[in-house]
Amino acid sequence: MIRLGIDTGGTFTDLLRLDERGIKVHKVRSTPDDPSQAIFSGIAELITPAESAEIIHGSTVATNALLERKGARAALVTTKGFEDVLKIGRQTRAQLYNFMVQSRRPLISEGLTFGVVERMNADGSTLEPLLESEIKALIDTLHTKTIDSVAVCLLHSYANPIHEERLSSALEDAGFIVSTSHKVLPEYREFERWSTTVVNAYVTPLMARYLTSLEDGLNKNSLSIMQSNGGSISAARAKTAAVQTILSGPAAGVVGAHAIGNASGYSKLITFDMGGTSTDVSLINEKIGTTMESTVGDFPVRLPVLDIHTVGAGGGSIAYIDSGGSLRVGPRSAGADPGPACYGKGTELTVTDANLLLGRLDPEYFLGGRMALNLDRPREVAKQLAKQLGLSVIALAEGIVRIANTNMENAIRVVSVQRGHDPRDFALLAFGGAGGLHACDIADLLDIKTVLIPEHSGVLSALGMLLADVTKDYSLTILRPTAQITEDELQLQFKPLVDQAITDIQSEGFAKDDIVIERDLDMRYKGQAYEITVPFKSGYEAEFNRQHQQLYGYSDPLRATEIVHLRVKSVGRTRKPTLPTPAVNPRELPTPSSMRATRFARKPIPTPVYHRELLAAGMQGQGPALIVSGQSTTIIPPHFDLAIDGVGTLIATRQRPHKQSQRT
Repeated sequence: MIRLGIDTGGTFTDLLRLDERGIKVHKVRSTPDDPSQAIFSGIAELITPAESAEIIHGSTVATNALLERKGARAALVTTKGFEDVLKIGRQTRAQLYNFMVQSRRPLISEGLTFGVVERMNADGSTLEPLLESEIKALIDTLHTKTIDSVAVCLLHSYANPIHEERLSSALEDAGFIVSTSHKVLPEYREFERWSTTVVNAYVTPLMARYLTSLEDGLNKNSLSIMQSNGGSISAARAKTAAVQTILSGPAAGVVGAHAIGNASGYSKLITFDMGGTSTDVSLINEKIGTTMESTVGDFPVRLPVLDIHTVGAGGGSIAYIDSGGSLRVGPRSAGADPGPACYGKGTELTVTDANLLLGRLDPEYFLGGRMALNLDRPREVAKQLAKQLGLSVIALAEGIVRIANTNMENAIRVVSVQRGHDPRDFALLAFGGAGGLHACDIADLLDIKTVLIPEHSGVLSALGMLLADVTKDYSLTILRPTAQITEDELQLQFKPLVDQAITDIQSEGFAKDDIVIERDLDMRYKGQAYEITVPFKSGYEAEFNRQHQQLYGYSDPLRATEIVHLRVKSVGRTRKPTLPTPAVNPRELPTPSSMRATRFARKPIPTPVYHRELLAAGMQGQGPALIVSGQSTTIIPPHFDLAIDGVGTLIATRQRPHKQSQRT
């Protein structure tokens, strides 16, 4: 059986084929106007018409629709009197001292929010019934509007969804696509529940059309979609729950990084995924971190997602001069079309162009020689920008790289230092098309000693899709003081969720022995507004205090706590490739294929160039080195040693502090 992981990025679409003969990777230029065209092109080059494959796909359709405000025309139906919940939000200000801050652009157009007379109490009892006349009047009104989908978000539906169920049933019978909050997010907090449901209503019609078109073109190949929680779901489920795929590509990268890191003997990792448009970072402290507090395009999406922080810094990030005369880099990107200037069409200077000007890319061996880079074009563009700044072309290129590095360093501090972790205690695992170009520089800035570059670093997100399990998440709001509920009572509260989780995952074709059930509690001190998720096992209250101490620097074991939500995750274990052992016998690096003048610490240094495909397990040496492959390029500075372990991972070890490094 052939398994195929496909990751659609802003610049390239990555494909990775896995069968009994091993792994084969491929990259094609993305087609932003219709991502499926790049997918069909890549599949045709990896799979013959006579073959069939199980495809796991990380899609950016939902993400782009939300970020670019190109989603469906959706209506919002809510309890009368609560029509402005999304506008009011939490009344928090991201820029505290900015009096000119712009308000959030709504996903629901003016005039498409409708209140219905009904009311549930927080305990699930009915305060005011939903009348049939209200439902009929609503449907008549919606038929006069041109809408694609409807989000139904009623007060306290997490406690009793009967009114939402009646409304959704009637709306579906009337021909509308419906997203209900008790299915999308059955938890209290109206703003987050309604925001998540509206996002789902906004992106689901586009995702459904995209996946239907994709399935039609895939013929006999099966299709699953990567979720933001690090697992996959069927395409049929993704068509109705597109909000679960918002961060699917970055999540797959973290899954792949976790597997490769463990195979190489590193359980504490900071993942660094630098692509063409953005950089995604995450921290793995033996386990992959998850969070419920994610925001996409200014909108809270309160679902279990991998704890990933994203910044607009990638190979395609554009350098420009701001209104104050300072050099800036990103977040605007050249994307796949026109791409960086060195690709032959772009007219603006990017991080990739800067790396080429500094000798950090081999223009004749980009993508393994399948694509030649134009050196003259970025040099001419750089001359114009450098003249405005009073710099040389080389100084400008060095400045662009340093600014991009600082942006990415700050992103890593968000997931490490700001979460109570010292980055020096972790190894940096870099991947993505541009990750290897900047990884050692980032390690210097954060005083990290070890950098890992996986063998298939340029397509690690695609590999992560093949390593991901099928997962489903469930939750229940209980809002009970911890002292007033016993473990036995919690077991009874968990049982319906667990039963549903097992039933649903078995419907995906998994045998009982391949199913894992995880149970967690959302806990907080009484009086707090937000929670910490801890495993449901003996000593869960002590574990809550320990995590609170790490996150916030204090804890109070004598203070009363409460349990807010119960959470269940069902995991169906998939077939995965077997990774080799890291143990090998040391040997020297091969003869370099060529030499290039590459700039380190503001001066050119003759640097040997090695083809990644020729570096075998056990080989080791010293920097500087430029390692090129058909997927990506890796830079090893002079003050790093390098070695290839038995897994195929390149391990770069810093032997002495670099003058640009700084303490955390």
